[in-house]
Amino acid sequence: MAELATQGWTVLARNWRGGGGELDAVVRRSGEIRFVEVKLRDLDDPLSDEAVTPSKRSKLRGAARAWLLAQGALSGAPNDGEPEREVCFLVAMVDPGGRIDWVDDAFDG
Repeated sequence: MAELATQGWTVLARNWRGGGGELDAVVRRSGEIRFVEVKLRDLDDPLSDEAVTPSKRSKLRGAARAWLLAQGALSGAPNDGEPEREVCFLVAMVDPGGRIDWVDDAFDG
């Protein structure tokens, strides 16, 4: 999460559970929200949308909806005055050496 902070993202939640799933993190920058999924991978694993299985995607979508509802973001209620422009999933692929490959807008919400 430190790397995201250096890129201007603010961490809103960590290990948030709800809606039948868990969000590793929720971050925000300039009206954009990312639901972050962290995946450990071997060095020879390809980066792909297969890193997050369809079942896991479904759980992440449910958790993301529940988080947005808990924040009032889906009810039309005002948040902190800044409109959300984009909400999507960000996958952090972490190799054994700690190098992170970021896959933004990794799959449909």
